[in-house]
Amino acid sequence: MASAAASAVSTPAGPQPLSGVKLLAAAFALALANFVVVLDSTIANVSVPHIAGGLAVSPTQGTWVITSYAVADAISVPLTGWLAARFGTVRWFIVSIVGFGIFSFLCGISRTLDALILFRVLQGLAGGPLMPLSQILLLRIFPKEKAGIGLAIWSMTTTTAPILGPILGGLISDNWSWPWIFFINLPVVAVCAFGVGSMLGAFETKKAKMRIDIVGLILLVLSVGSFQVMLDTGREHDWFGSAWIVMLAIVAAISFAAFLIWELTDANPVVNVRVFRFRGFSFATVAISLGFGAFFSQVVLTPLWLQQVAGYTATETGFIVAWIGCFAVLFSPLAAGLLTKIDVRITVCAGILWMALMSILRARWNTDVDYWSLALPHLLQGMGMPFFFVGLTALALSSVPAKDQTSAAGLMSFLRTLSGAIGTAIATTAWDDASRVSRAELVPALNGAAETMDKMQNAGLTTEQARAALDRLVDVQASTLGVLHIFLAAGTVFVIAAAAVWLIPRPKTISMGASH
Repeated sequence: MASAAASAVSTPAGPQPLSGVKLLAAAFALALANFVVVLDSTIANVSVPHIAGGLAVSPTQGTWVITSYAVADAISVPLTGWLAARFGTVRWFIVSIVGFGIFSFLCGISRTLDALILFRVLQGLAGGPLMPLSQILLLRIFPKEKAGIGLAIWSMTTTTAPILGPILGGLISDNWSWPWIFFINLPVVAVCAFGVGSMLGAFETKKAKMRIDIVGLILLVLSVGSFQVMLDTGREHDWFGSAWIVMLAIVAAISFAAFLIWELTDANPVVNVRVFRFRGFSFATVAISLGFGAFFSQVVLTPLWLQQVAGYTATETGFIVAWIGCFAVLFSPLAAGLLTKIDVRITVCAGILWMALMSILRARWNTDVDYWSLALPHLLQGMGMPFFFVGLTALALSSVPAKDQTSAAGLMSFLRTLSGAIGTAIATTAWDDASRVSRAELVPALNGAAETMDKMQNAGLTTEQARAALDRLVDVQASTLGVLHIFLAAGTVFVIAAAAVWLIPRPKTISMGASH
C-alpha cells in the first residue's frame, strides 16, 4: 500500500537521516502508528458478540463493524498520494492519526449500531493513509544503507498486530467492556502524533497542487459502498425479493461500469485499471483476492462460532486465533529468501494449497473439540501465509514494468482489502443459510427425542425447559454443521486460487516494487 503514495510525494533536498536516540524514538512513533491501524482490523473480530449484545443487534449485524472499517480503509488508500502531495506528508500523517483517534473515541461512545458503523467508516478513512505514510517516512529517516532496518520494523508491526489484535480484543471484552477496544487507541495516538510532530518536521514535503479524479472517486465510493451494503443487508431484506436490495444492485452495477469506463479514459485516474492489461498481474490479483477473501472470512467466522456455539470466552478465543501469526512471522524471511532461488509459482501454489488443507482440517471440528484441535490449524496455517502473501505480491509486481509498479501495488492493496470485507459478508450470510438448512435436515432425523424429553423431565426440568434444552442442542449442531460447510467452501476457493497461479507467466526477474 505504501507504493501507492510514494510516487506522488516530492521530497525536499535538505533533511538528513536521523541517528541515535532520535532515530529510535521517531521509528518507534511511526511503527506504533502502523501497528495500531493494523491492530484495529482484527481487534474487533473476537468482540463482535459483545458488541452485538451491547447494542441489542444480531451477531451477523455486528460483523458490519469489521466490514465497514475494511471497506473505508481500502477506499482511502488510492487517495494517499494525492493527499500527501497536496498537504504535505508529515502534516497529513498527523491529521490522519489525530482523526483516527477522534473517531476511535466516537466509536467507543456509540450506543447504536448505525452510529458505530458511521464512526468505523470514518475511522477507516482516517487510518487508511497511515500504513503507506508510515512506511514512506520510515524509509526517509533511516540512512540509505540502513533502509532495510526501517522496512523490517514496518513489516514486523504489520505482521504482529493481527496476532495481538484477537488477544487484546478478548481480554478487554471479557474484563472491561467492548468500548475499550477503541479507547485504548487514544494514548497510542497521542504518543504517535507528538513524536512525529516534534521530530519529523524537517522531513515535510513541499505542497503541490495536483488534480484529483473527483468523478472517478465518487463512482468508486458509490459502486463499492452500494455493493457492500447490499451484501451486509441482503439476508435481512430477503435478498432480491426486496426492492431496496434490487436498487442497490442496480446502482452498484451501473456505477461500477461507469467507473471502469471513466478510469480507462481519464488522464489521471484515481485507480489505474490499465495495469490489468498485463496477464500476470491480472491472474495474480485474482488469486490474492480469492485467497484473502477466503482467509479473512475464516478469521471472522471462527471467533463467532467459538463464542456463540462452542461456549468459549472472548479471551480464550483470542488466544486460539492468535496462533495464526506465530509461524507467519518465523516463515516470512524464508518466503522472501526463496523468491529468487526457485520458480516462485511453486512456493505460492504450495502455500495456498497448505491453507486449503488447514481449511479442511477445520471442517473436522465438532462442539466437543479440545483447545489444541482448535489451535493447531491456526498455528500451522501461519506456515503457508508468507508464501501466499509475499509470493503473490512479488509475482504481481514482477509482471508489470517498473513505471507501472506503483499503480499496480496500490490497486492490488485496494482489491485485497476489499476482498476481505466482501468475503466476510458472503461467509456470514452463507453460514446463516447453511445453519437453517442443517436445522431443517436435523429435526426430522432426530432419534429418541421423546425418550430424551422424558429423561430431562425426570431429572427435574419442566416440559418447557426440556423443549428449550433440546431446541438449543439442535441449534448448536446446526450452526456447527453450517460453519463446517463454510470452511469446506473456503478450502475450495483456495484451490481455485492455487490453480489461477499457474496462469501467471513466469517472470524473468522478481521485484517487490518501488518501496522495497
